[in-house]
Amino acid sequence: MGVTDRQVRKLMEEFQKIGKVEDSSLRAGMSRKTARKYLRTGKLPSEIKVTHTWRTRPDPFVEHWNEVRSMLAVTPELEARTLFDWLSERHPERYQQGQLRTLQRRVREWRALHGPSKEVFFPQVHVPGRIMQTDFTWMNELAVTICGVPFGHLLCHSVLTYSNWEWAVICHSESLLSLRRGLQAALTQLGRVPEEHWTDHSTAATHAIGGEGEERKFNRNYLDLMGHFGIKPRTIQVNKPNENGDVEAANGAFKRRVEQHLLLRGSRDFGSEEEYVRFFENILEKANGGRRKRLVDELAAMRTLDVALLPEYVEEDLKVSSWSTINVAGIPYSVPARLMREKVKVHRYEDKIDVFYHGVPQFTMPRLSGDGKHAINYRHVIDWLVRKPGAFRHYRYREDMFPTLQFRWAYDLLCESCSSRVADLEYLRILHHAARTMQSRVEAALDEVKMRGMIPRWELVLELAPLPRPQLPELAPLLVDLGEYDRLLTTDEVAA
Repeated sequence: MGVTDRQVRKLMEEFQKIGKVEDSSLRAGMSRKTARKYLRTGKLPSEIKVTHTWRTRPDPFVEHWNEVRSMLAVTPELEARTLFDWLSERHPERYQQGQLRTLQRRVREWRALHGPSKEVFFPQVHVPGRIMQTDFTWMNELAVTICGVPFGHLLCHSVLTYSNWEWAVICHSESLLSLRRGLQAALTQLGRVPEEHWTDHSTAATHAIGGEGEERKFNRNYLDLMGHFGIKPRTIQVNKPNENGDVEAANGAFKRRVEQHLLLRGSRDFGSEEEYVRFFENILEKANGGRRKRLVDELAAMRTLDVALLPEYVEEDLKVSSWSTINVAGIPYSVPARLMREKVKVHRYEDKIDVFYHGVPQFTMPRLSGDGKHAINYRHVIDWLVRKPGAFRHYRYREDMFPTLQFRWAYDLLCESCSSRVADLEYLRILHHAARTMQSRVEAALDEVKMRGMIPRWELVLELAPLPRPQLPELAPLLVDLGEYDRLLTTDEVAA
């Protein structure tokens, strides 16, 4: 093991005190011979270290390096791994897998000496209160679950570039509604408004006007959002995520922080989404606690948030089709058949839709996303489907008419034991019964039928899960006292 500069300094210090080489070398932790060498030269190891400029082993690529160098000169983007595979295919007896690192070092040296110029990143001076950056980041790698079910989600993450203050909200897509919700949550926490808001080229803020790599302009709705708060919209160049570097770095740092707190917690499962939100908001608040000093400068430079927040939904007026459905963002949702051909008002949130008729709430459904999705509630259409059983077999949304596996089992067994027409009618009566009463009661009846090994006919299910009988209240018998009328007449005569 070599001698360090610190040991030699100790040697010289001890030699000045006691003047003996042997004792000084022992105290410095080196041999007497080594001590004499450094005392004689009066230099530190770092000052007399000789840099090796020769190879200690033969270069295995010397024979074909000119070919590799020619290829790099023409196509400098080629990676060392690709070049090694190419050499191995041409000379399989010459090159082995363990020589890859050697070629990688040679290619790296060539790039540094003869390769093209690399992109330079220029550090920026951040001005208090000027820039807020927002980005979406997936959290699925943390394997969070809600009541044991994997919880796939993104965060809409906002960061002030001067103080690195940050805030985030859960979302499920990179939509304008998610961006609006995330931005408004951050502004509400601050109570202030920055001068500029920076985003990447997600479709929430911009849309393409030409081919790939061409300029993208802001969406009209996003410009309206920025105009409402008086913020200047800014975006990075296409394929230049480093220009949004503060929030990009904060994404990774926050996920690592959440990962560490999950390890400390000892569990990644939460009882509800609200519990998980409280968990990561507590992490954000602790992280922001160490940024208060610079945040004070940010807040002093920003305008007060003095405008009302925008609703976290998009309002639409839609007409219910003859299929008893409405089309929300390209996805069909069923509505009660009584609203067919009427106009309803829909509030489309990022994660749900609310439906109103003349201002009266009708129902709320989780919002779906993706091609080919639909949301059909059998309770909305079963009243008419049971009257038109012939439409069931080829109904476009027939699979939505099987709310659980028990109902699917019942229908399949009916098809095996009855004609198709009878099977459809029997099953629709069972489903209609579930809509009129309670689905869980009908499920329990089907389980009982299955346990008995019987066919789930309508009459049998009705027997096991009968319609509830209304219970009339017991009323006391009405007793008429005619004397009350005599007193009324007497009172009227006195008044006259």
